[in-house]
Amino acid sequence: MIKKLLLLQLFVLVTLCVNARVSTMSSEAMKQMKVENLSDDQVRQIVAEMKRNKMDISQIDAYAQQKGIPASEVQKLKQRIVALNLEKELTTTTKSDNTVTDSDTRTVDEATSTPMTHDELKALQRRRRIFGSELFSNKNLSFEPNLRMATPGNYQLAAGDEILIDVYGYSEVQHRLKVTPEGYIRIPNLGPVFVNGLSMDEARERITKQLATIYGGIRSGNTFVSISLGNIRSIKVLLIGEVMAPATYTLPSLATVANALYVSGGPTENGSFRNIRVIRNGKLIATFDLYDFLSKGDLTNNVVLRDQDIVRVNPYTTRVELAGQVKRPAIFEAKEGETLQTILDFAGGYTDLAYRDNINVQRINKKEREVLTVPSSQIGSFSLKSGDRFYVDSILNTYTNRVTISGAVFHPGDYALTQGMTLADLIKKADGVREEAALNRGLIRRLQADRSPAYVAFDVEKVLSGPQSQVLQREDSVFIFNKADLKESYQVKISGEVNKGGYFAYADSMHLEDLILLAGGLRDAASLQHVEISRRLRNVTYNGTDTTLAIIRQFDITPDLRSENAGFVLQPFDEVTIRRSPIYNEQGNVYLDGEVLYPGWYTINSRAERISDLLKRAGGLRQEAYAEGAVLLRKTFLNEGDSALLSSKLDLFYSSLKDTTAISKVQNTISKKEQLLGIQLERVLENPGSKYDLLLEEGDVIRIPKRMQTVQMFGEVYFPKKVRFDKNYTFRDYVRGAGGFTSSGLRRKSYVVYANGEVKSTKRVLFLIVIPKLSLAPKFMCRQRRKARA
Repeated sequence: MIKKLLLLQLFVLVTLCVNARVSTMSSEAMKQMKVENLSDDQVRQIVAEMKRNKMDISQIDAYAQQKGIPASEVQKLKQRIVALNLEKELTTTTKSDNTVTDSDTRTVDEATSTPMTHDELKALQRRRRIFGSELFSNKNLSFEPNLRMATPGNYQLAAGDEILIDVYGYSEVQHRLKVTPEGYIRIPNLGPVFVNGLSMDEARERITKQLATIYGGIRSGNTFVSISLGNIRSIKVLLIGEVMAPATYTLPSLATVANALYVSGGPTENGSFRNIRVIRNGKLIATFDLYDFLSKGDLTNNVVLRDQDIVRVNPYTTRVELAGQVKRPAIFEAKEGETLQTILDFAGGYTDLAYRDNINVQRINKKEREVLTVPSSQIGSFSLKSGDRFYVDSILNTYTNRVTISGAVFHPGDYALTQGMTLADLIKKADGVREEAALNRGLIRRLQADRSPAYVAFDVEKVLSGPQSQVLQREDSVFIFNKADLKESYQVKISGEVNKGGYFAYADSMHLEDLILLAGGLRDAASLQHVEISRRLRNVTYNGTDTTLAIIRQFDITPDLRSENAGFVLQPFDEVTIRRSPIYNEQGNVYLDGEVLYPGWYTINSRAERISDLLKRAGGLRQEAYAEGAVLLRKTFLNEGDSALLSSKLDLFYSSLKDTTAISKVQNTISKKEQLLGIQLERVLENPGSKYDLLLEEGDVIRIPKRMQTVQMFGEVYFPKKVRFDKNYTFRDYVRGAGGFTSSGLRRKSYVVYANGEVKSTKRVLFLIVIPKLSLAPKFMCRQRRKARA
């Protein structure tokens, strides 16, 4: 409890210190304030005061003028507020706050995160289509009153305004005086002067006259008086009617009707943009029409508001919609006596594609809808009815005198149709046909009387020579075809021992040697004999007895690409095959490791080379070599379900290699498609060339280990482990050394894996179980687990 009291006292003390530090900013200190000398707490206090006064970041100029902050420090203060990320506090308001900030004047879907119903969304979309509503959703428009302009002469003074009096000349004195609630300013050595309700011009005249009684130089012209407005007062204005947020708002005394509308969010969907009334002391002072500003930039009736003024937005009376080919399609509000021409002017007039002879109208009558057509001559006199929807159609996408030519001409495109223009004239205007043009036939696509298309053929060659020519019609399209587009793309193919085989574009007079050059030349393994060319049967008459499918030709070539038949020319779709030389072979390598004199990589020197030959080249075995345990790894297919013992055998094999470089080479050579073979090396050495002496293949890896001295126990024994090899031990002795068979062990399925990879299992002869002998030191001994019964 004592600890809680101490913490509470400490919190109160800190709070008092902070408040005492902030409260030191007096009005005189504000006038001489330097933003760079302010602490962060003092900036936060300024923000808190602006928030209490219901001011946002855009009204910082008004706040600075009210507090007398120098103009040079205003921008710096704004930068400090942004740097401390405090501007968000000045752009959010609670529901009970009557001051609407810039963010609150945004559309409902942007200002709130509450999901909108279908009807609300539809109403919002309709409001956005109303002409003028964009003013109240545009973040770049604020309609803020300019608080730094010269004081208007008709500005009416009231309680709370501050008047700056500067007497200079023979006498010099300055006064900053505030209008009291009774309407007076008290001038030192002079007394009170009543200024409430006076305009600035009237107040200037009265104050100067009163000062002349104590400063004689004013009458003689030796002393001068300057009177201006200092900090201005705030006024309260009531916005009612069809506005987005009706409420009482606190505004600067220079605020106008447009400022008040902006902070309230503007008229609602049913609000009028043209009948906005300002009521003062129960009397109508002005009627503001927003369209005057939008269409003509006229703000004549944008009167300056006074304290307790009422701004009422009435419901609209007449609204029509103008859509289609106009510059600003929208929903427009109309006054009594305005016509369709007025609405068309609000929309900015027609677009370039507009059909101007008439405008279609959809009108709502008492019981049903009606369609009207307004000719261009009646647009200026056509009366409007609320709910009318006008649509300006576009002109037809057709031409009165267009003909088109495309294809194999020098300048395809659209051309003007003249009287009596012929096909030859059009080709001439297109600068003639290109060299690859197909001259035997061309087409004209023509629209018939019912606008259905038809084709008219013509002989291009005859048209160009003069005997034949067609008279063109409007919207005719002429096609001059390209020869290359009328046939299949011709290609030839080359494959085999070339550097870049594949398909190549065919060209006339292409020879075999040309195609080889295009393919990047011959590879080193290429055979210069029996180069084969297969050719399609083209343009051949059908013969039921002929079974030929292709024409095959063979050539011998020389290294300088000169064939025996230099005149042979390729035809389209020929396929050339360059064979591999039968005596060309890349080196095949095998790896020999372990207990030999010279281990390492060896190249196979003949197809008949065997394991014994390789051992002779390697200098033979060492004394400690264990020939019975030699293994051979060879590329072959390996089932996924093969015994896991093979993987463990490979791991042991890799771990036995001493040279890390050799390990990486072997691992790169050995893949999952390689299998372990038992080669019985002792029989190979006894009888070279026998069936045990295998022929070498590329990628073979032979490993000859040292003599092994352990037996590894696996499977269903109680204690799987390694046991020292003893030639006097039997199979049962090794099992007993591992604790014996478990209860789930299957004795008749036991097997032995020998050091060279060979596997032998137990056999059943009548009632006896024959156990494999351990004449070779086994590397692994395993037993299978009993299968579960169904």
